[in-house]
Amino acid sequence: MANTLSRPAPETVAERAREIHAVWMADPEMPAVLDGCKRYSSDWTDEYGQVLIPEYSVERDAPPLIDDALRVMALKSAVYEMTDGDELAAELPVPVPIDTAVHALTAQFTALSRVQQRTGRLFVHSTVREHEAGRAWRLGDYTHQAYRQAFGPVDERYWIDEPEAERRRRILDEKYASIGITERGMASTIDYAAA
Repeated sequence: MANTLSRPAPETVAERAREIHAVWMADPEMPAVLDGCKRYSSDWTDEYGQVLIPEYSVERDAPPLIDDALRVMALKSAVYEMTDGDELAAELPVPVPIDTAVHALTAQFTALSRVQQRTGRLFVHSTVREHEAGRAWRLGDYTHQAYRQAFGPVDERYWIDEPEAERRRRILDEKYASIGITERGMASTIDYAAA
């Protein structure tokens, strides 16, 4: 049975998301959190996330991905506020590379908790709810409309439409299988026997 989600109009969410984003960015700790995420990037790579980006380089691509992750979190928080705490409605579908960056950002749990307390604006993200809400981001969808109205055009390098993301995943499936990594990184036949 499909879930029917009720969300506010994208332009209404966009206005509130801009306000939330501005409050977070004004917090004295937020620049350090974002800078830390952008620099401490060796722990947030993902075999099916960022590498969907052509000629991916964590050094070049981490800063815009983390910036977009915070914007997406502002959209999610706006929807959450405007739907009286509907976590499912707030779990907006986003492109895989951006979603991976959101996970990296939310891993800064302690610092984000302090920012959340000072600003009074929740960071809303639920990996469990991603699967319930439908994870596939599509060009022109609700998330895209709200993002564009709040923050301007998306960067197509990172905002990869779901059909294209799946095409790229299939290419990766073949390459990874040749070295023993299967099931989208969930299984491997690599034997690390002592040399």
